[in-house]
Amino acid sequence: QVQLVESGGGLVQAGDSLRLSCAASGRTFSTYAMGWFRQAPGKEREFVSSISPSGRNTDYADSVKGRFTISRDNAKSMVYLQMNSLKPEDTAVYYCKATAASYTQMKNQNRYDYWGQGTQVTVSS
Repeated sequence: QVQLVESGGGLVQAGDSLRLSCAASGRTFSTYAMGWFRQAPGKEREFVSSISPSGRNTDYADSVKGRFTISRDNAKSMVYLQMNSLKPEDTAVYYCKATAASYTQMKNQNRYDYWGQGTQVTVSS
């Protein structure tokens, strides 16, 4: 079992940057693929990005490609989402996810999925 805690959200202006952090428990963090999702009011939860256990492979939603960067530090059991050139449409609660499945299966429901509590990101115009 994995416990995840997100932090780093806040209120920023369009064009600004934020870095979200996700702290994971457990000694097996380096075996999990990690990902970020977001959910805006009245909308479905949306895939944002994923990263393989080694950190060598990443994937991004088209809406954030070129603006967001996912990374991880296995020694610290941390995953990050660097968000640049933020837009009002990025406003959402951002959730961290761990899965025992491949990072390519992050969008799917898998047998061993774990979620954080979320952190609010608000981008004003």
